[in-house]
Amino acid sequence: MRALNVTALLLVIVGALNWGLVGLFELDLVAEVFGEEFGATNLASRIVYVLVGGAGLYLAATVLPSMLGATERPDPNRTVRA
Repeated sequence: MRALNVTALLLVIVGALNWGLVGLFELDLVAEVFGEEFGATNLASRIVYVLVGGAGLYLAATVLPSMLGATERPDPNRTVRA
């Protein structure tokens, strides 16, 4: 499970960096790597985009809920019984 989380995180980082480059410099790095113009896709770049999107969904469904649960504070009015 840890390897899947790390892989998903790396894919999401790649996607975030790509979108940052698109926003700042109108440079689609994924398209460039696969020999396409800005905004154009081929099979390889589409696979990368699908993997990045799937990784984002995976992290949203698995890691995000556990992160939100870890930040909840105990209720000070709750009585603890031993």
